[in-house]
Amino acid sequence: MAKTKILFITHEMSPFLELSKISEITRQLPHAMQEKGFEIRILMPRFGNINERRNRLHEVIRLSGMNIVVDNNDNPLIIKVASLPAARMQVYFLDNEEYFQRKKVFRDEHGKFFEDNNERSLFFCKGALETVKKLGWSPDVVHCHGWFTAMVPAYLKTVYQNDPAFKDAKVFYSLYNEDFDQASLGTKYAEMAGQVDIDPEKLKDYGSGSYIDTYKGALSFTDVVVKSPGAQHPELDEYIQKNSIRVFEPASDDDYEAFGELYDEFVNEEVSA
Repeated sequence: MAKTKILFITHEMSPFLELSKISEITRQLPHAMQEKGFEIRILMPRFGNINERRNRLHEVIRLSGMNIVVDNNDNPLIIKVASLPAARMQVYFLDNEEYFQRKKVFRDEHGKFFEDNNERSLFFCKGALETVKKLGWSPDVVHCHGWFTAMVPAYLKTVYQNDPAFKDAKVFYSLYNEDFDQASLGTKYAEMAGQVDIDPEKLKDYGSGSYIDTYKGALSFTDVVVKSPGAQHPELDEYIQKNSIRVFEPASDDDYEAFGELYDEFVNEEVSA
């Protein structure tokens, strides 16, 4: 029997970048699933404060060289990889000089949210899926972590829905308490995604690009929402209930038995709302 394939897409992962609890979850959960026999791939941005030498990143020439279109501009995509020997896992890093080679991640030295975070997110979301296609690997589950991945579910359910690499993939989206509630990606986030890729009407739930609207947009294309213990989102809870989105609430972040059972169930059976 073929191994279940899980793609993890995240903006942070320990030990490479540690901004929040997401970094620890995206380090431990893939490892635990690999130990259970799942086939794992992990993708994240190569932000400028990730030390290449210390973490032994090196470019993957056969995967690099693509251009990702954002706001009608071609942006070169460089793919790098690092190994976690203790876990026998590889992590793929998406790099671009203009978007990621900064000393700060999402805010400048004065704490101001970067104005082009919407472009940076779209570049990463689309680039991640194009990278997986180039790998020649077809995931059964795509599990997204963090607001930076918020357009991945939309791309999967529209642009890539008939692509052989993703046509059978199910989308998981994890909700956390993130440092994004006082910022916004703006209405241009959905507008740019819809320029050449998606019918803008399908992206209406991304709304203003606010903290809540960004998540609503992502959840509107999600098969299972994973609620991290302690995450509080009353407005999103109402949205989830109204739209009959399946919810998975693990007893703890390391409830790996439950995660493993869910991944397998979701792949092997059609999940009803």
